[in-house]
Amino acid sequence: MRRFQSTTALLIALGMGAGAIAPLVTPAPVIAQTQTQFSDVSSNYWASQFITSLAERNIIAGFPDGTFRPNEPVTRAQYAAIVRQAFSQTTIRSSTTFVDVPANFWATSAIDTAYRMGFLSGYPDNTFQPNQNIPRAQVLVSLANGLNYQASTVASADVYSDSRAIPSYATASIAAATEQQLVVNYPNVQVLRPNQTATRADVAAFIYQALASQNQVATIQSPYIVQTRTTTTATQSTVTAGTNIAVSYPDGDKIVLLPDETLPLTLQVAEAVRNSQGQVLIPRNSQIIGELRPATIGNQKGSQFVAQTLVLASGQRLSLQAQSGVITTTETIRRGSSIGEIFAGAVLGSGAAAAVASVTGDDEIQTWEVLTGTVAGAIGGLILGRERTEVISIDPISNLALTVGQALVLPQ
Repeated sequence: MRRFQSTTALLIALGMGAGAIAPLVTPAPVIAQTQTQFSDVSSNYWASQFITSLAERNIIAGFPDGTFRPNEPVTRAQYAAIVRQAFSQTTIRSSTTFVDVPANFWATSAIDTAYRMGFLSGYPDNTFQPNQNIPRAQVLVSLANGLNYQASTVASADVYSDSRAIPSYATASIAAATEQQLVVNYPNVQVLRPNQTATRADVAAFIYQALASQNQVATIQSPYIVQTRTTTTATQSTVTAGTNIAVSYPDGDKIVLLPDETLPLTLQVAEAVRNSQGQVLIPRNSQIIGELRPATIGNQKGSQFVAQTLVLASGQRLSLQAQSGVITTTETIRRGSSIGEIFAGAVLGSGAAAAVASVTGDDEIQTWEVLTGTVAGAIGGLILGRERTEVISIDPISNLALTVGQALVLPQ
């Protein structure tokens, strides 16, 4: 519940209807200067064109000592001030008052304007938190929301090598920002660093690209602007046999079942599956429906996940033949064992839950998440002298990586 409340607050602060987040501490407000060249921004600096172009338009400014300080963080209040200077979108809502933004605060007017245009919002407790530093992901979410950009596919967010670090609330907006070419990544164009605090140079680049997407400024040629990959002209793409699929299980940190238990399970694709050209074939967060089945390796009993259906982000369902290796990791539960410690964060198959409860006599098992499974034979035979029972213990991330057994054709 605490995690849900934290996420909701984050979304609200970004103006996403359910919320958004903000920055982390702020230096003194920037004093406007007339210079457009700065002593610490050389002509070959990666963000030089973005910075000087915005300075020429009085959207950003330097400091009294003639510097721009491109690597300094940007606060939520400072970002609101830049947004007010850069955009003149139609207001979508009336003004509001935030308890931590007094009338004489230097950025009160800018915060009000950014709020009314839909770029930023406050938190559930009616604060704005103006002095927090703003992460890169939140700047991109703000721009995509304020400009009302929608992604054609959330898979556009999977072009980054660190796409798994994108907060779930930000995926769709970052996909939209990517398609509109708002994203500028230095020094590696493939690395988004979504949770890193945005610097003044970062914000300048993002704001400039947002203006360019609205045809308000000329296009800048930079190797650090993320280009969305063009789709292939072929009518079909294929996930070849032998392709590995990294998965996660959002509902638990561990899965526990009996060696002879069959357990239905839905996994989530943890990393986008791409072809050799970098085209996303299976987007991150697609679902894989299947079941854990009894399996043996040598003379050792174990469990193996067998995939049956792939559910893409669009909701399209495709038959998928893929499986994990055989998991033989076991835990022996003895009478008197503390299941609270053993099964922390675990999801149990109903057979395992019954066997464990029968040995330990622990009523706490009733409070755990239990999935309905089927067991071949009588559970009693799996309880060793009623003093102990043996269960299969599965770590979804390390144990359930899948290998495609038969080529999967994906319609475009």
